Amino acid sequence: MDWILETMRNNPSIPLFLTIGLGFWIGQLKYKTFSLGTVTSVLLVGVLVGQMDIEIPGPIKNVFFLLFLFAIGYSVGPQFFRALRGSGLKQVFFAVVVCALCLIVTIITAKIMGYNVGETIGLFSGAQTISAVIGVGTDTMTSIGMSASEKARMTDMIPVCYAVTYVFGTIGSAYILANLGPALLGGIKKVKADTAELEKEMNESSLKDDPAYFNANRPVAFRAYKATADFFDTDHTVAEIEQHLASQGRRLFVERVRKDGKVADPVASMAISKGDEIVLSGRREFIIEDESWIGPEVNDPELLNFPAEQISVMLTKKKIGRSITVDELRGKKFMYGVTIKSIERASTQIPVMAKTELQPGDTLTIVGLPQDVTTAAPEMGYADRPSTKTNLILVGFGIAIGCIIGVLTLKIGNVPVSLSTSGGALISGLVCGWLRSRYPSMGGLPSSATWLLNNLGLNMFIAVIGITSGPSFVSGIAQVGLSMFLMGIICTTLPLVLGVIIGAKLFKFRPAINLGCCAGSRTTTASLGAIQDALGSSIPAMGYTVTYAIGNTLLILWGVVIVLVMA
Repeated sequence: MDWILETMRNNPSIPLFLTIGLGFWIGQLKYKTFSLGTVTSVLLVGVLVGQMDIEIPGPIKNVFFLLFLFAIGYSVGPQFFRALRGSGLKQVFFAVVVCALCLIVTIITAKIMGYNVGETIGLFSGAQTISAVIGVGTDTMTSIGMSASEKARMTDMIPVCYAVTYVFGTIGSAYILANLGPALLGGIKKVKADTAELEKEMNESSLKDDPAYFNANRPVAFRAYKATADFFDTDHTVAEIEQHLASQGRRLFVERVRKDGKVADPVASMAISKGDEIVLSGRREFIIEDESWIGPEVNDPELLNFPAEQISVMLTKKKIGRSITVDELRGKKFMYGVTIKSIERASTQIPVMAKTELQPGDTLTIVGLPQDVTTAAPEMGYADRPSTKTNLILVGFGIAIGCIIGVLTLKIGNVPVSLSTSGGALISGLVCGWLRSRYPSMGGLPSSATWLLNNLGLNMFIAVIGITSGPSFVSGIAQVGLSMFLMGIICTTLPLVLGVIIGAKLFKFRPAINLGCCAGSRTTTASLGAIQDALGSSIPAMGYTVTYAIGNTLLILWGVVIVLVMA
């Protein structure tokens, strides 16, 4: 045991990575629908490991936290700046209101209970499930000239209060928005009915010869059929067949033909006769019923052996303008033979529907024959093909410049005010993410790299917090006890309930959009999933992306405000 303790203390990287590994493993465990989550698990494992009284060098924590903040800013930057003007402004204002409620309710509660700065930061970060506030608040305490002993005492209380309030912050938020939210909006039946009506409205196509997409992200299929039905008693051209399909509400394309025993790529004027075989492509829900009017499906390996390509395309303002609907985009001539499989905005999948408004910076996954996809991609924006390369020049200079801006101090009276290096890194990430959406060829962070910086950066920071605060954690729990848990319930519940009511009464949001906006403003992805499960629809995601970008930024920056107000 002495050898283990000595080894851990002399090599802090070992307990640090042990905490990360165990924390991620425990965070994946579930009992029914309950899970501690990665961040809480890493914190608790860190506290346990910290009982060995291990010292972790300070710079490690700060470096990983800055990487996390930059990655967060980078991922939401395009949506953040785009939302500040145009049709997203209504949701922006709503997110600001909800974030302000989270801050005000927490500060009032802390004042009433007599909490110090550290306890308030822990209460806010746990109740609002915004772990990054721990780092921003700690960083800000240093910038205002707090003594080392006082800062250490308050810093030790932050993870304690966070751990006590985070569990209800996560589970409670999901329950409130998925169950209590619909009840406040007239009941689950009424909300489901309104959501179904909204889906119907969103699916109404303005193109007479082009059916609407459905909101489920179904896979694209390629299937072969033999033309034996009565429809083919007379010859029909490829163009006539596709037009006939469209008139029946199915957007399908003839991709290959076997005629007179020979396989060929079709052209619009090619005539299809009885006995010929054709390959149709399109979304699976449109293609599975075609035997009834075409003929039996055939397994023809040669006919089906052709390359289909799937690529991601980032829409740019230069190509589509400020916005365009799915309906308008698929009506473009260059979209012939191309199917939109999915739409991603701010790392969130949004439904593919006729009236879904597409914006610059959105990433569309399109499927079709290589020649069709190659034609469509440059007309839409930038073909963001999979890459393992990360623009570390952007990351390095971005964080450095952001930190320099963050340490600049402005005195208001006798109080020094600054964004701190944390706030500076976040703002820099927002700007760099926005620039990448404007100039995609400049290179950036692949989604896998963003995920790694986000998750490893935050959890490495949390692991250090847990290990260094471990010795004082148990006494801290005894100090804050049940009262902190109850205050966490208040600070989680009140802003969400008020947000649902304000969204309905003042902002006049439709119920599904309202609930999605509340989840986004509080940056609680678990709640979005719970809402969509409860309503049986992906429509709430349309209220999530804009508010998530605003909420993620404001809630993190509130760490600075809390320190200035409570100190």
